[in-house]
Amino acid sequence: MTNSFRGRVVERYDVMVIGGGSGLRVAINASRAGLKVALIDPGPIGGTCVNNGCLPSKMLIYPADVIRTLQDARSVGIKSAGIEIDFPLIMDRMRSAVMRSRSWREEAVKSLPNLTWHSDLAEFTADHTLKAGDEILTAPKIAIATGSRNLVPSLPGLSEAGYIDNISLLELKKPPESLIILGGGYIGCEYAHFFSAMGTKVALIGRNPRLLPGEDPEVSEIVKKVMSRSMRVLTNHEALRVEVKDGTKVVFAINRASNEEVSCGAEEILLALGRRPNTDLLRPEKTGVHTDDKGWIKVDEYLETTRTGIWAFGDALGRHMFKHTANYESKVVWHNMTSDAKEKADFHAVPHAVFTYPQVGAVGMTETEALEAGHNVLVGRAGYTEVTKGLAMAEDDGLVKVVVEEGTEKVLGSFIVGSDAAVLIQLVVLLMNGPGQNLDPLKRSQVIHPALSEVLMRAFSHLKRPGSRTQD
Repeated sequence: MTNSFRGRVVERYDVMVIGGGSGLRVAINASRAGLKVALIDPGPIGGTCVNNGCLPSKMLIYPADVIRTLQDARSVGIKSAGIEIDFPLIMDRMRSAVMRSRSWREEAVKSLPNLTWHSDLAEFTADHTLKAGDEILTAPKIAIATGSRNLVPSLPGLSEAGYIDNISLLELKKPPESLIILGGGYIGCEYAHFFSAMGTKVALIGRNPRLLPGEDPEVSEIVKKVMSRSMRVLTNHEALRVEVKDGTKVVFAINRASNEEVSCGAEEILLALGRRPNTDLLRPEKTGVHTDDKGWIKVDEYLETTRTGIWAFGDALGRHMFKHTANYESKVVWHNMTSDAKEKADFHAVPHAVFTYPQVGAVGMTETEALEAGHNVLVGRAGYTEVTKGLAMAEDDGLVKVVVEEGTEKVLGSFIVGSDAAVLIQLVVLLMNGPGQNLDPLKRSQVIHPALSEVLMRAFSHLKRPGSRTQD
């Protein structure tokens, strides 16, 4: 059905979905329900995760994991004669995986009944009305999943010197001989691991006093200690300017504690200073959708925006910027779009992992966050080498921390650093989503011996009030 808007033909839909990452899930559900659907995405389909995030980065990071494992094998009596790295093969394998994943999504979109893919940038022009390319589109129900993009600072000399980011690095033909990474978050740390394993001389500069500032402080410190063995890590340093000297890119930074200026020179700079929303391109204010002072879209507990009939989720919210969370949120949005019985989004147990070396897995509240929230807190700790498997693996730096509410034994959070942290943390996620969200399932369970999962059991058996001496 069409009508006119300011003299132009308007195409009417039942549902419009802006963003072809996790937004694709809402579009598919709407299509299968027999609704007329518009999917608006300039492409490539798949969003950040498929094209320049989760998929390509993990295709690169796994070979780096193998390299580090071989290098560390000397601690268990295995010495490799030498490691030969086929960088072009690593990159080609990654690109092939991305293209396959992207292609089948594009074919799936094109084959869906009742769905029209508008491969243009879109912006709101009026209430529930979008301009996509030369077309005007409207729908009573809209889902916004526009994601985010790399944050580029106004750092003097940076644009003149040039830099790479998480997108352009995927086109590299060979690793740079030396690299300065600006940013100590998960993207910076993951690619610091990758490039250092490839043989690149890496310097990582982070503004925050801690590496991975969103993690438990003890976990962050372990990551910094281990990563510092293979690269230069400067935390609490603010980048001031960039210069090019004799073909070398030089970053000048100041120590925020001592005010001492330092410099790092390298062949290339990788920018990993965070993300910014795409709402400046979408202009959601024209349809009554409010954003915060940074441009992230505001939603209520049902993921509905300030404009009735418009929902938002994923990175566009600027909160839990993980693919698995966006997928979960897409289910909540679809339910609330089509049901009178509204469902609240539940974020009490959002897990995440950082695929650096050592690996990090986390869920829930830190000890400090739990105390600030008013809980009576018990904390349990266990090193990997306290259990047989961890000892066999020579995991001297591996650590599990758990946070539990005293009395109820409700699991509030956990933070793991070491091998398979992303797998181990999922066991805690299951506890936190059980009927009582407490330790009862663990108490009733046998844990395989000797397996690394025993370290979790040991951490939960070491529960103490904060500040108490850890039990041996």
